[in-house]
Amino acid sequence: MDQNPPKFSTLGCRLNAYETEAMREVTSSLGVSDVVVVNTCAVTSEAVRKSRQEVRRLHRENPNARVVVTGCAAQTDPDGFAAMDEVDLVIGNGEKSSPEAWRSLAPDFVGETERVRVNDIMTVTEVAGHLIDGFGTRSRAYVQIQNGCDHRCTFCVIPYGRGNSRSVPAGVVVEQIKRLVDQGFNEVVLTGVDMTSWGADLPAAPRLGDLVRRILKLVPDLPRLRISSIDSIEVDDALLEAIATEPRLMPHLHLSLQAGDDLVLKRMKRRHLRDDAIRFCEDAKKMRPDMVFGADIIAGFPTETEAMFQNSLDLVEACDLTWLHVFPYSPRPGTPAARMPQVDGRMIKDRAKRLRARGQKAVAKHLDQQLGRSHSILVEAPHMGRTEQFTEVRFDRDHRVGEIVQARITGATETHLLAG
Repeated sequence: MDQNPPKFSTLGCRLNAYETEAMREVTSSLGVSDVVVVNTCAVTSEAVRKSRQEVRRLHRENPNARVVVTGCAAQTDPDGFAAMDEVDLVIGNGEKSSPEAWRSLAPDFVGETERVRVNDIMTVTEVAGHLIDGFGTRSRAYVQIQNGCDHRCTFCVIPYGRGNSRSVPAGVVVEQIKRLVDQGFNEVVLTGVDMTSWGADLPAAPRLGDLVRRILKLVPDLPRLRISSIDSIEVDDALLEAIATEPRLMPHLHLSLQAGDDLVLKRMKRRHLRDDAIRFCEDAKKMRPDMVFGADIIAGFPTETEAMFQNSLDLVEACDLTWLHVFPYSPRPGTPAARMPQVDGRMIKDRAKRLRARGQKAVAKHLDQQLGRSHSILVEAPHMGRTEQFTEVRFDRDHRVGEIVQARITGATETHLLAG
């Protein structure tokens, strides 16, 4: 019988996608075949539902393949996934990058094996960041610098899927990025679960800003460095200085804001208030006038009144937000928020719709402001690239994927810019 290489399906965040690439390399080195792997997400109840749906779909489409489930949903509910008839093996987040977890699937394996390989994620103290040199398109690479989270927001199960915060040492990160630049990548994106906690568990407790400045100093040939989602209240002085003075640090920050009302933020157990978010955005804009913000906002958090929601809606203008990730609240069993008085589901859906509409207006405003301007655009496909602010641009002629081109913006649609 012909042997087929493993198939992977990834749900959720960029970090999951990064870890899928690590699993791909591990399974390839062991000669694993005829396996489908679902790397699940647990950020919302809907994400868990889609993970189970994906398991069933892949089993139907690959009836002769063994089905392996891993990721955050598998970590937080291993027995639930093991009980599915379609599932052959459940591997935890702490184990999924380890060859030992996959060895029983290798063709030369002899012996018995356990069906569930999920240990206590809170005991994991290291990040398997050394396993791969990033992943991405031919133009952009993603590098994991951190995993886990020490905070306990009342709506979130991610710490129970990812464990406590742990950092990849700066030297390992820098060497990875040097290799990526040598391979021709023109942009690197730093990823993690709680990026601004990077370094707290390392000797001398360096901060994220220290890492960013070190990368830019020690990898002078890297044209563009980008950082993914951050917690604005934990941004350190060195990162602020880098924002203000380092043109190779891209002017696009995605902020974990979650709400714009102080009482909701307190009930979420967030570490910032509304004015803190507004102040950070104002300060960052003063330092870097071309800065563009994205943000995560939850609609319909328990106890949220219409007035409280209006504060979140108004935060789009107050913080000058552009790219919104809107999450309709869904209760996660075992979290404190699930025990709070819930908002009616129809109201949650309506509020999410209104937030998205406000976000679409913000995007239209941003796109309109770019008309006539010149941008440095990283080419992702022959006819498409992204500006420094991560705005999509469509070209009227082909460009070489991976190169950075200067182009003047000649028009815009509802979703992207047009360039000559």
